[in-house]
Amino acid sequence: MVSCPALMIAAPSSGSGKTTVTATLAALHRKRGLRVKVFKVGPDFIDPQLLEAASGSPVDNLDLWLAGETLCQEMLAAAAAEYDLILVEAVMGLFDGEPSAADLAVRFGLPVMAVIDASAMAQTFGALAFGLGNYRPGLRFHGVLANRVSGESHARMLAENVPATCWQGWLPRGEAWPERHLGLALPDEIAGLRERLDALAEQLATQPAAALPPVISFDAPDHAPLPRLLAGKRIAIARDAAFSFIYPANLDCLTALGATLIFFSPLAHESIPDADALWLPGGYPELHMVALAAHPTIRAELQRWLACGKSVLAECGGMLALCESLSASDGASATLWQILPATATLQPRLAALGLQAIDLGAGALRGHTFHYSTLETSLEPVAHATPCRHGGRGEAIYRIGSLTASYVHVWFSSNPHASAALFGVVH
Repeated sequence: MVSCPALMIAAPSSGSGKTTVTATLAALHRKRGLRVKVFKVGPDFIDPQLLEAASGSPVDNLDLWLAGETLCQEMLAAAAAEYDLILVEAVMGLFDGEPSAADLAVRFGLPVMAVIDASAMAQTFGALAFGLGNYRPGLRFHGVLANRVSGESHARMLAENVPATCWQGWLPRGEAWPERHLGLALPDEIAGLRERLDALAEQLATQPAAALPPVISFDAPDHAPLPRLLAGKRIAIARDAAFSFIYPANLDCLTALGATLIFFSPLAHESIPDADALWLPGGYPELHMVALAAHPTIRAELQRWLACGKSVLAECGGMLALCESLSASDGASATLWQILPATATLQPRLAALGLQAIDLGAGALRGHTFHYSTLETSLEPVAHATPCRHGGRGEAIYRIGSLTASYVHVWFSSNPHASAALFGVVH
């Protein structure tokens, strides 16, 4: 049993300001000299990058379906043993989804602070706060923080409508964080990020939310080491601004399976390293089409790689880079690496979103899909993913020789044997 102050930051809906408040609290306590560990509920790649910039530590994902209860428990216990404060940013609305952020909070006894966008609200703020605090039996409700408040008089009006012990403070209206089609801009694209976080932290520093939350105890489950299925194998991984959608837990899983990880940057026109398998993760290839298309050697390298029967896993953006062409939503297009007989097109509407599982013969692997592009190809899928919820559309899985490509982002530890098979090792 290990203990640490811990808090979940939730909201009644997406867009309320959860990421802003979580990043502000992380920056505030980091500035006070605390070691802060932030988690993100759900299969998010983008918010964790901003939260990592604020906290100074890697951000892991907690999800009862994707990661499983045992791994969530392991990660929380490991964080409690190493850090001074745990912050957990929820996903969507507090009670949205199956499982929801509230399910996770109840399971691990996490106190929940709700962030409410009060920009067009007065007394109803109190009713919404009451509902959030009392809707779910067993939920440890820590209070509410009002966001996008017009000033001190507005804040006083809001505070009068909740019990004093429930009021955690407020943040003013401010310039919105820059966004694009998959969410927030990445941290190195946000001008004055550190200054903005410092200003918000100063605003919150004298308010109740700035105090350390309750200390929570976490059981450290018995942990059997993963089988060394990838012992002696070298896996080349594309990692740069075009290929940045990588769960830290996936890297940990590959390492625990025995693999040696070697990173390279296609954007910098680096060659694929000498390795036994290749992973092209998701990201934003559509924002870097010209640079990716200009890579002088990668198409020939990929052709030789596949001719040797070396495994390649291409997820979402990694798959788009392998297409014959990629067209952005503004009409710009580029000829890419021409490995897949397919064309990809960005559209203004969301094409797919949701948790999905894939099974290519080695057992089910859990993952998720989230993309705005569509794919046109003559290839016949070898399989389709299975949505977590009935009624959704399962993503197509394509295979050409030793290449596996799909829109699904896989969570490797959900099935280590099936993950090893993706990289060419079958036991």
